[in-house]
Amino acid sequence: MLKEMLEDCGAIKYGEFTLTSGKKSNYYVDIKLASTRPDILKKIAEGMNEKVDGEKIAGMELGAVPIATAAALESGLPFLMVRKESKGHGTKGRIEGTFNEGETVTVVEDVTTTGGSAVETVEVLRDMGAEVNRVLVVVDREEGAEEKLDDIDVELMPLVTASELVED
Repeated sequence: MLKEMLEDCGAIKYGEFTLTSGKKSNYYVDIKLASTRPDILKKIAEGMNEKVDGEKIAGMELGAVPIATAAALESGLPFLMVRKESKGHGTKGRIEGTFNEGETVTVVEDVTTTGGSAVETVEVLRDMGAEVNRVLVVVDREEGAEEKLDDIDVELMPLVTASELVED
């Protein structure tokens, strides 16, 4: 069902693309586009709610924030927003929201390729005292994220994989 929704809304694009990881690809998964649709965002949140393990949900700005928000609404758990860089004013922190040291946080992502962004999010949270064991992702492109996260003892749990999306 989610796969069909992503296809129907035009979130799967074919052509020549450069990904965040720097890799070239002949397809692009635009979860930001999909997450602007309430019906798709709700379906994503429902899928993630079945896999959330912890007391908080966290997502890196920008792509994961609407997903973390929707997952928090679906699960009833508070969420954290992780900044890509420390802000230069106010508290100068990288995390918006509160948590207690030792709390278990489930990280959510829009798309994983090599896992670099997911690993960074996990490391920021762990450096602040959070326990992170799981990353939930809407689409895993199956290009190394699972292995990279496994190296730091984190389980990657995709709602959809690239091989499921582009099998047709």
